[in-house]
Amino acid sequence: MTDWKTQTWFGHDIDAGQHRNTELEISESYSGRNIAIPLRVVRGVEPGPTVFVTGALHGDELNGTGAIRSFLADPEWGPVRGNVLMIPVLNVLGFERHSRYLPDRRDLNRCFPGNASGSMATRMAKVIFDEIVAKCDFGIDLHTAAVRRTNYPNVRCDFKNDECLRLATAFGAGVILDGRGPKGSFRREATAAGCPTIVVEGGEVWKVEPSVVDCMTRGIVNVLQELEMIDGEPEVPENQVKLKQTKWVRAERGGFMDMHVSPGTTVVKGQPLATNSSLVQEDQNRLEAPFDGIVIGMTTLPAVQPGEPVIHLGKLSSPKTVRRVEKQTQADEVQRTAQEHLSTNVQVVEPMD
Repeated sequence: MTDWKTQTWFGHDIDAGQHRNTELEISESYSGRNIAIPLRVVRGVEPGPTVFVTGALHGDELNGTGAIRSFLADPEWGPVRGNVLMIPVLNVLGFERHSRYLPDRRDLNRCFPGNASGSMATRMAKVIFDEIVAKCDFGIDLHTAAVRRTNYPNVRCDFKNDECLRLATAFGAGVILDGRGPKGSFRREATAAGCPTIVVEGGEVWKVEPSVVDCMTRGIVNVLQELEMIDGEPEVPENQVKLKQTKWVRAERGGFMDMHVSPGTTVVKGQPLATNSSLVQEDQNRLEAPFDGIVIGMTTLPAVQPGEPVIHLGKLSSPKTVRRVEKQTQADEVQRTAQEHLSTNVQVVEPMD
């Protein structure tokens, strides 16, 4: 694709400045019909990087789909420079079944870079990797929490990769987690192949949550501005918090949980997180914060058994940092609104003495 004026994408010649809806064939159905991923190629009028933006790599995680569709609804939207591949649903087979997984129960996000002669999942991953990742310079992969959980909007990337950290910082979610991702995951293998990729987490499965979509859409624009693909300066919160350590606080007893925090809440060590009791309010057991931190995820199912995850806590360095992060969140409308909206998905009560 050395000629910028006209490039061939997925079998179509697309001119600079043109938008084209097309699809990428990835497999065949039991009836022998082609299975394809719908997408839009959005080309700028001037040369620049090529970026993919993907949603629903897990087929039930739809906030990213909603964010991407908000761009697709505007036929005039697009970069001035470079190309953007907008892919609302990457895992179309999982999406059709309202499922995280493929029909064979494999997790597509553990199958990259794929294998042309392997399982259905690895064959699909191979096509996606060869036809999308290998032709892009950067990637943004949009996710939600798994079923029966919710996540406060955050970005995840490999802090050791300068370009990944650059994208994550520019995205401006306010919270950035360090990590390459599991072996075989989309972001890890794409980054290793020379396409720095970040993951964005926010909200719940099976929903399109407006405050999470707002965070994702702002972040996508921010990244494209950072890469000088569109004009303007990224709208980035001051003093974004970078987390290198997280911990799931798990239930010690079976029973019903009364939550004392919600997604995005900052806590100090020893602060009550949740109280567990029987259905008739007996045998109370309290979970407390093991360190100063911020709630980056939590269960949305109040009934638990021993060992089940309840609160996903990101470690902050000190109570002073806790206060700074809380102040930063309140100063940024997008983060503040996400925190307020996500808190309505769980019942939060004051702990009893």
